[in-house]
Amino acid sequence: MTPLANVLMMLSLALAAAGSLYCIVQLAREKTYNIGLLENINTIITLCYVIASCILFFGFWSYDFSIKYVHDYSDLSLPLFYRLTAFWGGQAGSLLFWALCLVLCGAYFQSTEAYKSLSLETRIWYLLFYFSIIAFFGVLLTTHNNPFEVLSPAPANGRGLNPLLQNPGMIFHPPLLLLGYGGFTIPACLALAQALSQSGRKDEALSEYAETAWHICTKPLILIAWLLLTAGIVLGAWWAYMELGWGGYWAWDPVENASTIPWFFGTAALHFGFIEQYRKKAHRLHTLFMALTCISAFFATWLVRGNVVDSVHAFGSGGVGPMLLWFVIISAIIIFAVILQMQNRGSAFNGLETREGFLLSACVVLITISIIIGFATLWPVISKLWSNNPVGLQANFYNSIILPLLTVILALAAFAPWISWQQKFSNTKYFLVVLVTFIVFMGVFWLFFAVKNPTALIAASLSIACMVSWALYFAELKYAVYKLSPVLVHVSFAIMALGVAFSGPYKIEQEVALEKGQELQIDTFTVKLNELYEGREQSGRYEFLEAELLVMQDGKEVGITQAQRRIYASFPQNAYAEASTIFSLGKEFYATFLGLDEKTRAVMRLSVHPLVNWLWIGGTVMSLAPFITVYAFRRRKKTAPK
Repeated sequence: MTPLANVLMMLSLALAAAGSLYCIVQLAREKTYNIGLLENINTIITLCYVIASCILFFGFWSYDFSIKYVHDYSDLSLPLFYRLTAFWGGQAGSLLFWALCLVLCGAYFQSTEAYKSLSLETRIWYLLFYFSIIAFFGVLLTTHNNPFEVLSPAPANGRGLNPLLQNPGMIFHPPLLLLGYGGFTIPACLALAQALSQSGRKDEALSEYAETAWHICTKPLILIAWLLLTAGIVLGAWWAYMELGWGGYWAWDPVENASTIPWFFGTAALHFGFIEQYRKKAHRLHTLFMALTCISAFFATWLVRGNVVDSVHAFGSGGVGPMLLWFVIISAIIIFAVILQMQNRGSAFNGLETREGFLLSACVVLITISIIIGFATLWPVISKLWSNNPVGLQANFYNSIILPLLTVILALAAFAPWISWQQKFSNTKYFLVVLVTFIVFMGVFWLFFAVKNPTALIAASLSIACMVSWALYFAELKYAVYKLSPVLVHVSFAIMALGVAFSGPYKIEQEVALEKGQELQIDTFTVKLNELYEGREQSGRYEFLEAELLVMQDGKEVGITQAQRRIYASFPQNAYAEASTIFSLGKEFYATFLGLDEKTRAVMRLSVHPLVNWLWIGGTVMSLAPFITVYAFRRRKKTAPK
């Protein structure tokens, strides 16, 4: 079946390239548009990617090791769940999955009434940008990263999936990110299309809910892409916390950084959208940063797959690095050229003391964070210009720069509901309540919880103030369901900030060697090594050595941890840690088994993480909250008069 898959990949590339050229021809003719053929091309491309993806899935399901990609990322002992999700375990498969996400989003959008309501010229401009991106994927997948390369003769077994990827968090983390990237591509293409289309400028509207404005007709896709990207980042942090065994969830690793860059751009674009929707301003900025959100996803991909920086879970280049970089550069030039020819719309921005100013300030800080992360991640590459021994920036740099900027975002979020669009308070009483809450909790955390770190103290106090503020705002709106989504997003952001404020600077960690029956005190926990076990996983995937710890707190047993050290049959050269935790909404106990010392004592890394689970709770709520807005938007569309 691999010959068929290769034919489908070549056909999709040819159709995307032909579709792009035909769009140019159509636009050159003017007023004689033939959209039907282009839409049929899009449908055929979608079918090509769906069938090719099914072939690769079938290859993993049937142990078809004649497919090199299946051989490289699975083996006979791998369970079906991990075998199928190994589809995106390597570079070629993940690029194919990203392209699949993109064409499915494109096919969905083409089927909507919103798409059909656009002018023909706007649709052709949109398809020109869309087909160009699909053609770029086609080039990648038919040259340097073909997932359907064949091995002959077929090996009897595969190399196996990286043990670090054999975890539910990492299995769902990449596809969520790629779905987010694919979802942002559609509004980006449409935004540029309406900026260039003469009739598209009429599509965009001055009314609050113009159905043909790009940010209105793609609103469900924008929100779903944002929540999927959010969920992917949070799940990736949870995977790092549970699987890497180093007791943390964020190390400012280049791959971690890469996915946050489009997230910050996308979040800024959402806030520019509020300014455009309610104040009829920031039209060019809104278009610019939606387009940059899409391109920053390719920039992030270049960081991860271009052999640019070292990371614990970066991909090798596979020859795509230069192609991705040139695509990003050329796309950025096109985007800025489009933005420069757009006309200004709306009056000047109001002062920073207005809600409009707060939103604009939040956007500036979000964009600044994204740019700093991008340059800091590339620092090893940049520093090669003057140093033969370039080094990357450590976590301390990011913590000292990024965390204070995120605290500024938190402050803006806390007080924004009580700032009017005009130059006055919308509700002075509630503004003062929020301010007093912030000041009171500064004292509470300082005096009763010994929070002395300035950034942590301010962030924790602002978190409480932000939660109070948005709860009051929701009550002031008489609990209007259509406003529940932004309320939950900002509250969940505050919950996450509270978790970070405590779990980051106030983590306690010790590395110890324990004999059987020996006890140890760490913070409020008493730890005792009960037993050491060794064994083999039932299917034979790995052998393990397990340290069983009895954990007590304040004289009461709170649980048993069973941290393991594993050696996988497919990767015998390395040992992998499987951490174990005792869940708590307060202080969570965390154990990593590092191995045995020369006296056969269990070497353990033990740590205590205050409020760390609030990070996952907040992240879950933040990821789900936009569904409420999507539901409300669809309901309004259905009930709107025809």
